[in-house]
Amino acid sequence: MFTGSMVALVTPFNNGQVDWQTLEALVEFHIRNGTQGIVPCGTTGESATLSHQEHDDVIRAVIRAVHKRVPVIAGTGSNSTDEAVRLTREAEKSGADGALLISPYYNRPTQEGIYQHYKKVASEVGIPIIIYNIPGRTGSKIEPETLARLAEISNVAGVKEATGSVDQAIDVIRLCGDRLAVYSGEDSLIYSLMALGGKGVISTVANVAPKETAQLTEACLKGNWEKGREIQFKLIPLIRSLFLETNPIPVKTALSLMGKCSGELRLPMTPMAEGNLTKLSQAMREFGLLH
Repeated sequence: MFTGSMVALVTPFNNGQVDWQTLEALVEFHIRNGTQGIVPCGTTGESATLSHQEHDDVIRAVIRAVHKRVPVIAGTGSNSTDEAVRLTREAEKSGADGALLISPYYNRPTQEGIYQHYKKVASEVGIPIIIYNIPGRTGSKIEPETLARLAEISNVAGVKEATGSVDQAIDVIRLCGDRLAVYSGEDSLIYSLMALGGKGVISTVANVAPKETAQLTEACLKGNWEKGREIQFKLIPLIRSLFLETNPIPVKTALSLMGKCSGELRLPMTPMAEGNLTKLSQAMREFGLLH
């Protein structure tokens, strides 16, 4: 099973195109710094504005660059079940170790519709599937009871919990036990969810602080709660600065300040407001990312 710090990787652009060289360099940056899984083409990877071809190509490029050194969990979600099946099949064919699928957005399906969506995708592939529960993006929450039903499906392996509710995580872990791995989808709650039995994080902050995020999850997995708490507290101001505006605007801006990518975004994402950029830069300096 996947454990530890898994980065929700940004997709670097240059003049409107995917910057393949920078994408490979980012993968190396993560592997050097202890990231334990790479998740391309998620929300942080601007999957919503990638063409279908780009989506498949980015996943393939990351798999090639990783070269089996850590797991690659491909973002393959869609609000169309058929499209989610196609993306997940293609990722499996390309060699992905797993897939992360957002719950269908905009459609706002019932709990039964959510269950049938994931059941259908899972039945079409052999790789493990991680469910992504983020009501703020989708307009619907996956209830713990629905996740318990989905946990009965053999290759439904985990859930990325981004409801922001510790109560939700408690109920999921209580109902599903070891049948479903729970990963934090909120960087500020990594420690809290892992203390309850979570297995790691699919992280935005790991894009800029991969070593510290990996150290946090490693400490929690080993039961070194004092060290884990210390790292979580250290990360909090940086995490908050990365969500001053809609993700991935701040994290891409941060990476550009670090010289890791151009920081280019695709509309409707727009450059960071000057006041928020000042706050982000200050948090990065205090953390030691900028001098």
